[in-house]
Amino acid sequence: MQSQKKVILISLGTGILLMLAKFTAYFITSSNSILTDAAESIVNVLASAFAFYSIYVAAQPRDTNHPYGHGKVEFFSVFIEGSLIIIAGILIIFKSAYNLVYPHEIDELIAGSIIIAGTGLINFILGYYLISQSKTLNSITLFADGKHLQTDAYTSAGLVAGLLLIYLTGLNYLDSVLSIAIGFFIIYSGYKLVRRSVSGLMDESDIDTAEEVITLLNSCRKDSWIDMHNLRTQRYGADIHIDCHLTLPYYFDLNKVHEEVSEVDAMMNSQVSSSIEFFIHADPCVPECCHYCRMDSCPVRSEPKSKDVIWTIENVTRNMKHFSGDV
Repeated sequence: MQSQKKVILISLGTGILLMLAKFTAYFITSSNSILTDAAESIVNVLASAFAFYSIYVAAQPRDTNHPYGHGKVEFFSVFIEGSLIIIAGILIIFKSAYNLVYPHEIDELIAGSIIIAGTGLINFILGYYLISQSKTLNSITLFADGKHLQTDAYTSAGLVAGLLLIYLTGLNYLDSVLSIAIGFFIIYSGYKLVRRSVSGLMDESDIDTAEEVITLLNSCRKDSWIDMHNLRTQRYGADIHIDCHLTLPYYFDLNKVHEEVSEVDAMMNSQVSSSIEFFIHADPCVPECCHYCRMDSCPVRSEPKSKDVIWTIENVTRNMKHFSGDV
């Protein structure tokens, strides 16, 4: 978690400096669209500050009240960030609509464009850095902050193009039109973050993680792992929790079952960067499993193996064994 704190502090400090630069550009130009970009920078700073707090909370060890840890606070952090972005977008649209009716003079567009272009470039580089670190450190908070900064960079690029168009045409009303367009784009970006946070808070299955897990299970699959089904994945901060049913030969004793289950757990934790907590329910095999069982030396086989069942996201997530109708 110390690495995450360091990264988010870099984001926070940079955000404050860029916010000051954008407000400087606004005071130089009096451009409503530049004010829009500067207002979003306030959201960047507030979001980074809350992200730092959420990473601190997520690092706290499990306790009696939080047996799964505190990792879900990161989803709450993303929800706050997305909500702030949406609110900023709405305020921007109202302010821009007012200035469209009551226009004002705009000055020093070239100087303002240079400042905004510089802040946009820095935001894009910082956003790329945060996203790359989010994959290394398995942090949705860093990912959300990085995506937000890159969105801000795209907004700045569009803003610079619009300011140059205003400079060349002399049509000052385009400033408010551009600002309204940016406002809608900001709202959409905020919605995507809120949607992602709600899915995490509601324990929506992490499909990307599930597919990664299934790929690893297929590549390291033992013959004794006859079947796997009812697989569910959830992410709690940097930790992944997986529930599944594993079908093993019914004649295995309890020690052998424990050994096989532990081997699945150890294999997965050695292959991925996240900490994975497995809850594996062991099922005994039944005669209907024989036609896809890979155990050549099985002493109780009722029929020869006739097909191979490759585990996929479609069949492993179902709560049933793979009988004759499955492939």
